[in-house]
Amino acid sequence: MADKVQRVRGTQDLYGEELARFDHVVETFNRVRKLYGFRRVDVPVFEFTSVFARSLGETTDVVSKEMYSFEDRGGESLTLRPEFTAGIARAFISNGWQQHAPMKLAAHGPLFRYERPQKGRFRQFHQLDAEVVGAAEPAADIEVIAFAAQLLRELGIADRVTLQLNTLGDAETRAAWRDALVAHFSAHADSLSAESRERLAKNPLRILDSKSEGDRELVASAPGIDAYMTADAGQFFDTVQRGLEAAGVAFVRTPALVRGFDYYRHTAFEFVTEHLGAQGTVIGGGRYDGLIGSMGGPETPAVGWAGGIERLAMLVAEPEREHVEVAVVATGDAAQGYALTLLQRLRQAGVAAEMSWRGNLKKKMERAGASGADFALIIGEDELALSEVTVRNLSTGTQERVRMVDVVAALSGDVEA
Repeated sequence: MADKVQRVRGTQDLYGEELARFDHVVETFNRVRKLYGFRRVDVPVFEFTSVFARSLGETTDVVSKEMYSFEDRGGESLTLRPEFTAGIARAFISNGWQQHAPMKLAAHGPLFRYERPQKGRFRQFHQLDAEVVGAAEPAADIEVIAFAAQLLRELGIADRVTLQLNTLGDAETRAAWRDALVAHFSAHADSLSAESRERLAKNPLRILDSKSEGDRELVASAPGIDAYMTADAGQFFDTVQRGLEAAGVAFVRTPALVRGFDYYRHTAFEFVTEHLGAQGTVIGGGRYDGLIGSMGGPETPAVGWAGGIERLAMLVAEPEREHVEVAVVATGDAAQGYALTLLQRLRQAGVAAEMSWRGNLKKKMERAGASGADFALIIGEDELALSEVTVRNLSTGTQERVRMVDVVAALSGDVEA
């Protein structure tokens, strides 16, 4: 194997505008989650492999083909997390957090899946995550969806994204609908794609989002869930829809939107865009009342969503370029020493400041202008002799002398103004 000094395929080196967009998404997420009362939670980057195998299913592509699993020195099988929800559910169980339910939790960070890299999809990628754990009320579904919708508005991309909404009903609804789908697709099994025939035996609901053109014709004539909806499930979905309307969150009913695992219940939703090609989903989620019980914990209702930071960052406008407020320009050894003291005083006063370390006065002033700073503080022999600093406004070119003892207070006031 060649010893290559390069990125591993499917990873990223972020810098400049790309990282500014990334940070903008995370900062906006943290600001909005506080408005909704979601508290930060952090879970390990790796877990025992069984955590994800139990939550995602042994036969799924994620578990069988995409997880980064390895055996540690103690012989334990560990896996880099491919998603947040399983780790949060494990933490809820192992830490006895049911005493705190309902919990409104938010997380963000890196995840890992061995997939074919493409636009907006990486092997090390990053997600935002929001969960309400321990609440069975439809109000929790409304809350998490409204949170996601406000995040998109605050990011300035709400007009580029559509909320698709559906229901999977309760356990009784889902079982009856599943049986009807199996009967429908079994009667046309010869016309199904090979992938859908395999799904028919293992997970028939997944046929509904098949991309095969032949399958799509059968999906169009498949029985809909509404015909099998119990009264309780129908009322739950009606409450969610009315709540979203009251909250001013627009949505489109999308009957083909499903979740394959049996622990999913009631609400399923995705925020999708047509501006990212095939990677159209930027936020997706739903209610997963059966997950924590299936992992060995107490039966606990929950609802949540995950959003791709990279995909959201691709949609946002270019953030304002980061820049310092003050550039300190010093000439001569004595001035250099004082400038270091002044830099610390400015920074401790909350003023972003930096100093160029090389070149003559002209070069340093050019760098000050290129830095985007609002002001340059010029300190030379003349200024030192009079215990003063020349303060130049880099936008207007005007300047004035200020006493050294007053310069931090003067700059703090100017910057705040």
